[in-house]
Amino acid sequence: MIPNYIRKDFPILNRKINGKPLVYLDSAATALKPRAVIDAMNDYYTNYTANAHRGIHMLSVEATLAYEKTRQLVQKFINAKRAEEIVFTSGATDAINLVARSWGETNLKRGDGILLTEAEHHSNFVPWQELARKKGLKLILAPILDDGSIDLIKFKKLLTKKTKFVAITHASNVLGIINPIEEIITAAHKVSAIVLVDAAQSIPHIPIDVQRINCDFLVFSGHKLLGPTGIGVLLGKYELLDKMPPHKFGGHMIEKVGLNKTTYAKPPQKFEAGTGPIAEVIGLGAAIEYINKLGYKKIREHEQRLLMYALKQLHTVPGLKMLGLADAKDRLSVFSFVLESVPSHDVASLLDQVGIEVRAGHHCAQILHDRFEQTASVRVSLYIYNTLEEIDFLVSELKKIFKIFSVIPA
Repeated sequence: MIPNYIRKDFPILNRKINGKPLVYLDSAATALKPRAVIDAMNDYYTNYTANAHRGIHMLSVEATLAYEKTRQLVQKFINAKRAEEIVFTSGATDAINLVARSWGETNLKRGDGILLTEAEHHSNFVPWQELARKKGLKLILAPILDDGSIDLIKFKKLLTKKTKFVAITHASNVLGIINPIEEIITAAHKVSAIVLVDAAQSIPHIPIDVQRINCDFLVFSGHKLLGPTGIGVLLGKYELLDKMPPHKFGGHMIEKVGLNKTTYAKPPQKFEAGTGPIAEVIGLGAAIEYINKLGYKKIREHEQRLLMYALKQLHTVPGLKMLGLADAKDRLSVFSFVLESVPSHDVASLLDQVGIEVRAGHHCAQILHDRFEQTASVRVSLYIYNTLEEIDFLVSELKKIFKIFSVIPA
């Protein structure tokens, strides 16, 4: 278990909302930032502000070393074969768009199939929908079962020789359910499909070994991993990245510029045009070091305890209906629900009045909400800094909200 004193590492938890202690239950949208990340970014701005890869003076050398140290940290963090397979982007969305514009536009042709699921975040749906419209591709969605899991039987039947690409979330940002990613990737590779894994929701909670799962691409964002906004990662097998054309042009991604011809750098520089997000990369490195220090085992144990307790206590709230699987097996500490006769946005607003911060809406997953015949839901996402006492407070307030609305005439 992670001890309660870990909360002292997160200065924002000293804040009060409407005079009440902050209860932050929206980490799936963005995680809070530990002091170590804030200090690392401040150190760059205070002591060695300079452009990385742009000079031989001391400050530039220090910035470059810190920048590339993070690339090596990411490589070890996800067990990539080599650091050159790590491309820094502005986030998971940017990384997915990079693959769509570069690999997708180059390799997919009319009639080819792209297989997704009904549980995808808009960021892992709309880029492929647009690419399919542009190039005459066939976009196919594998169904989700009533418990929120992928219908693996139908998923595998949808894999055919025409399926050239599979893009799939590792874990649902609405339901928290962890997909059997190795089994899915193995099945996709049997029909020679390339697989992209959206790990934005999973990597803050569980370890990922990209060589073991054998994905072709993997993306995640720094801000959900205790790091800053504006930084993300694309992992790509080097043989794929090497053949992909650049999607942005300008400084740093150049090998040689001539009047009649320009040649481009090797990966990852080929995909990192312009000045990089230096402070954000350094902040991401500090976040990874923080996660490594805690250890995924402790993180998982802490979250599982919180999750099992939360699901048990929520059963006592009248009118509450969970979306998807209601137990704690094979899921992250993320879940969504609706409260009978109470609009989800009203639930979130009333909780905010007592300092409880949750997400209300479709959570950038409208297709999944359509699947469960809901226009919106309330999402609770727990992380390392949450406590059992906060769950008790949430449950108590939900009961009050339901009671208030149950006596209001229709």
